[in-house]
Amino acid sequence: MELHQLRYVLAVAETGNFTRAAEACFVSQPSLSQQVAKLESELGHRLFHRQGRRALPTEAGTVFVDRARRILLEVDNAGREIRDDPDLGRTITIGAIPTVAPYLLPDLIKLCRAELPNVRVHTREAFLGDLVAGVADGDLDLALGALPLEDSRLAIEPIFREPLILAVGRKHRLASMRKFTTKDLAEQTFIMLGESSTLTRQIHSFCGRHNFEPRIGHSCAQVSYLKHLVGLGLGIAILPRLVQSPEDHETIIYRELTGATPHRDIAVIRHLQRYQSRGTAQFLDLLRQQFRSFEQPNR
Repeated sequence: MELHQLRYVLAVAETGNFTRAAEACFVSQPSLSQQVAKLESELGHRLFHRQGRRALPTEAGTVFVDRARRILLEVDNAGREIRDDPDLGRTITIGAIPTVAPYLLPDLIKLCRAELPNVRVHTREAFLGDLVAGVADGDLDLALGALPLEDSRLAIEPIFREPLILAVGRKHRLASMRKFTTKDLAEQTFIMLGESSTLTRQIHSFCGRHNFEPRIGHSCAQVSYLKHLVGLGLGIAILPRLVQSPEDHETIIYRELTGATPHRDIAVIRHLQRYQSRGTAQFLDLLRQQFRSFEQPNR
């Protein structure tokens, strides 16, 4: 039994097709099929039902795939641990959702350079689904994303909570109001991020709990563009307090909702079983220390 045979079996199980599995493994389809057949002969069990172009795991195949996945993970962990020499520079890759990355990661990188000079941090801004996949596949060491999130492969550690607040342009007709309730929002035009954003899903959920569907006038890919439209008075927005900046003062008024302040919980995500390098562990400790005293109102 060879490691490459285990990888071939996993590829077939994940793609459901021998041809696509061969492409994913960068080998020819006949070569991959031959190796899988050789392994089946060695085990004395068929691992896949061949149904035309489809390949579905047999009962024995399901058991074997689960064990093969764990074996390959341990092999990968062993290599990572051996390469993780404490005397060498350590490179880690951190991901964050778009409503977190620009507002937290630069300061964290600056702090890391001062406190952990041997740790080099690479970053990736992406939506939550891509971050989860990145952590699960080992492309990301850690990620910062918004709850709710459930994935049996991941350790999910809530790290701070912040309120979601109302943003209204100074030219908007609601700008003179000091307090807002959910009833005040029901007839307004909303400006939101796209549907892939966890913030957008949270806003829809919040509005649903208060018996109205937000009327969306503009959908944006970037928070900066969203705030620009709010500043022009084209609609209102619900935003994390984190995204406020001093430059907003001239065009935007921020207000809390009376009696119904929504919030979001940000969590750090890591793989449950994948080896955690010393650099990752050090950065995670630094992250925890930062947010232990993190006070959103002062930002």
